[in-house]
Amino acid sequence: MPAPFSVTEPPGEETPVIVEVPHAGLFVDGPALATLAAPARSIGRDADLWVDELYADAADCGATMIVAHVSRYVVDLNRSERDVDADSVEGAPPNARATRGIVWRLTSDGGRVLDRPLSRRELERRLDTYYRPYHAAIGALIERKRARFGHAVLLAAHSMPSVGRAAHGDPSAFRADVVPGTRGRTSAAARFIDAVDAHARACGFSVAHDDPYQGGFTTMNYGRPREAAHVVQVELARRLYMDETSLHKNAGFERVRAFCGELVSRLGAIRP
Repeated sequence: MPAPFSVTEPPGEETPVIVEVPHAGLFVDGPALATLAAPARSIGRDADLWVDELYADAADCGATMIVAHVSRYVVDLNRSERDVDADSVEGAPPNARATRGIVWRLTSDGGRVLDRPLSRRELERRLDTYYRPYHAAIGALIERKRARFGHAVLLAAHSMPSVGRAAHGDPSAFRADVVPGTRGRTSAAARFIDAVDAHARACGFSVAHDDPYQGGFTTMNYGRPREAAHVVQVELARRLYMDETSLHKNAGFERVRAFCGELVSRLGAIRP
């Protein structure tokens, strides 16, 4: 069993930036595997494959990096603990948002993730093993950065299918290259949001703010610019760096990796 997550500190000069990669992991432990109805291919299709490698230069750019190793089919680290319903967890109240809540019951292709609702005990095991330690670590990193630099910048690193799938709110829609999610520009100061936008456009990428993703739990929970905690979720269209059928890297991978490293450096250089 791998560690639930890893934290990599910069080897040299540190910046206020934290790079968080919650969805690149593929690990499914034994108890979770016993409830899994989805095929192995779906685990890969619904992971943010290779995003941890795209940001592999983040520590060398002065950022602290936290990477989860568990599949989002075990627990989705970018959801609230309240995002459950009776079809995913026994005894939970009705909750229309919980189709892909903290415990997914449907894949983004519309297939089943669970063969039956989880027991409350199994949910608590997953929360105690993976979810709560991960978010405790993020909270501690933000506090450390604020204490040292006066502010913290969390880049929530994600990727997205290039075209909306059946279970998304934009089926068959062709998405922009880069989607900064800031919940209507409320989770970070304008200079951080605008820096992501300007850097993406300078690199020749198309940009659409909050469309189709405004930012999940991490953005909503930790993005408090008035308290010097700034969060920007950055979604990258997977066509830029991988073949979405074979799930292999494509010829654009190194270009996107350079983009990610430069973005981390730019955010670290900003002083609000």
